[in-house]
Amino acid sequence: MSASERRGAARTSIVWESLQGILGSDSDVLDIGGGTGGFAVRVAELGHRVRVIDPSPDALAALSRRAQEGDVADRVTGQQGDISTLLEAVGPESVDVVLCHGVLEVVDDPASALATLAQVLRPGGTLSVLANQRHAAVVARAIAGHFGQAREILDGAAVGRSGHRFTSDEITGLLDGAGLRVTSIHGIRVFADLVPGSLLDLEPGATQALLDLERAVATRSEYLPLATQVHVLATR
Repeated sequence: MSASERRGAARTSIVWESLQGILGSDSDVLDIGGGTGGFAVRVAELGHRVRVIDPSPDALAALSRRAQEGDVADRVTGQQGDISTLLEAVGPESVDVVLCHGVLEVVDDPASALATLAQVLRPGGTLSVLANQRHAAVVARAIAGHFGQAREILDGAAVGRSGHRFTSDEITGLLDGAGLRVTSIHGIRVFADLVPGSLLDLEPGATQALLDLERAVATRSEYLPLATQVHVLATR
């Protein structure tokens, strides 16, 4: 496994472990903006049915290939669209789990988007939100010498193609407004983005040690502002 693959594992493992804890034995899952199926195919491999809604035909083509390679093409469906057309494609109260990863950053109205996602959840269903976190972005831009960008992010402005960023309180407030109950909050990539990739090659066991460290701080509130992303689970 390359350094980039090991770093990727450290970045996604905690999210994946959280998802495994809320998936039932036979769930209907919607992955909005699921792209090429990084999560969708893994969920399907556990025996669940997954529908991916994404605006990119190229991403959906890659999703189809990945599902075939993983021998789960019968459990993964891709459809072009986005949140604005979601209710036309997916009926209300029709899915058990919704994955909304990297989507709130790019929609015009995050509150409206979450309200729409809440409608497609069955009672007792779970929404998984993964979103870029503002505090860490401010620090990262400042360290890189981009002080103007750091100030814009600090003030809540969208920067270029990266879109919105949120604090954990803002995300939980939006979820409350959508009628959803927050059940867990995890800080994601507290250290993974700061560790040089070369270190993971040079130090034996460094990747596992990094992952263990990420797990140790993921639920500690004092480290949450340092996390590149926030992962929140909420139920209807």
